[in-house]
Amino acid sequence: MPDLPTPQDAAEAALLSECWDAVLSYADLCTSGSAAATQLATEAFTHGITELRAATAASKTTGTGRRALRLPRIPLMLTSVRAAAAAWEAGGLGHRLDPDLRLWLNSEKAGRYTGPPLHRPIALRGLQDMQEPDAALLWLAEVESLPLPAVARRLGLDPAAVTTELTQVRALFRDRCHRNHLDTPMDADCRSYARLLDAVTRSSGAETPGDLSRHLARCVRCAEAAACLRLHGGGLPAAISGGVIGWGGLAYLERRRRAAEAGLTGGRTDAAVDTGLTEGRPVRPRIGRTGILVAAVVVSALALAVSLMPFGGSHDGGAPANGTQGERQSVAEPVSPSPVVASDPPATATATAASTTRPEVSSDPEAQGESSEPANKSDRPVDVTKSASAPCEVKYEIVNEWPDGFQATVTVTSARALSGWRLGWTFDDGQRVGQMWDAAFAQDGARVTATAADYNKSVAANGSVAFGFLGSWSGTDSAPHHFTLNDESCDDGS
Repeated sequence: MPDLPTPQDAAEAALLSECWDAVLSYADLCTSGSAAATQLATEAFTHGITELRAATAASKTTGTGRRALRLPRIPLMLTSVRAAAAAWEAGGLGHRLDPDLRLWLNSEKAGRYTGPPLHRPIALRGLQDMQEPDAALLWLAEVESLPLPAVARRLGLDPAAVTTELTQVRALFRDRCHRNHLDTPMDADCRSYARLLDAVTRSSGAETPGDLSRHLARCVRCAEAAACLRLHGGGLPAAISGGVIGWGGLAYLERRRRAAEAGLTGGRTDAAVDTGLTEGRPVRPRIGRTGILVAAVVVSALALAVSLMPFGGSHDGGAPANGTQGERQSVAEPVSPSPVVASDPPATATATAASTTRPEVSSDPEAQGESSEPANKSDRPVDVTKSASAPCEVKYEIVNEWPDGFQATVTVTSARALSGWRLGWTFDDGQRVGQMWDAAFAQDGARVTATAADYNKSVAANGSVAFGFLGSWSGTDSAPHHFTLNDESCDDGS
């Protein structure tokens, strides 16, 4: 495994600290174990730093005043993870990758991210077309989910004006995506809907005509464009992460959101001068100076540990897990807490997780489509089942929805302590569960049963556990009913 590169100056030292935990978080989603995640992250990180240095040097020597198309630092590093994973697959190391990622890498979907520029995802092209400071502001606020004051400190912006700047940057991103959509080679059918799509997505109150909705359900490229052009409704972060990262974009987005809410995001806004990263020897942080890498490593480990904990339930014998009720959780393997070579034992143990139910969250462009229903799913009815005599309370929430699919989370609170759980429910409208994380599932007709993963079987009395899934629907997507916990009915009011 190659060593991480030595920082050239204080600014680059801060960059390494800022980006490492993001790279490690995505690498963990892409691999089948913690050792593989650390190795993939290190290779990708080294390649990304080299690419950044080369681009910076080129911009100083050309003197043309023109900027090469380039992503901001963190998404550039994440695309390096994807490239390193593709190299593993091609080089015979694919068995160390997530099986679903391997399928994706060998499909035409992956080829879109490296193929002809005019055929690449709209979000990727739109972000590249922006000035780097603007693109960085958009990425940190929308995908990394950092609070705006923290974004302002990191980018050196005026905290009082950062909200206005973000609004302007969102509009700029929309404009770039609209131009790129029009530049994309289209057939006559897609071209005929281009103006209507632009008009419908500009207003939060505009209804999507039925023929356009049906077209978006069939056309991947137009559905992608719709998600990027619609700034209202809360779908922009998913459109950006899926369009730029590709596979695992939604799972990465969810991890970063939870880490930001827990205050465990990596990086520092002040410039440190010594990270202990040297070439040609084992990487060990030195103590006695600023120790920025130590802080970054600890933050990475804590952030990933939080993302691995069973939400709201018990952990290690019944102690309540940290978090806020209603949060969604993505599953990942335990990761190594520090960027060290394979021969170095990890210095800190992280939470243990099972690999049997890794997050199979799809980043397919179809998931970016829009429907005639409101995009803001917080306006949809949420099914909460509770009774004074019922043993459980269930909260079912639609997180995102597109013309033929949806993403949902289920949070169950048990009045009793559980050493294992099995939650069942019934769909009325023919919905089918396709992928689930933080639980295994089986579906028999309209009846779905979700079973605990190895790491979240235990739930304390009055504790909660959450899981999420992707599903398909047609016609109507009403909330399910007849929830049962371990075959005991949770009163649904029917």
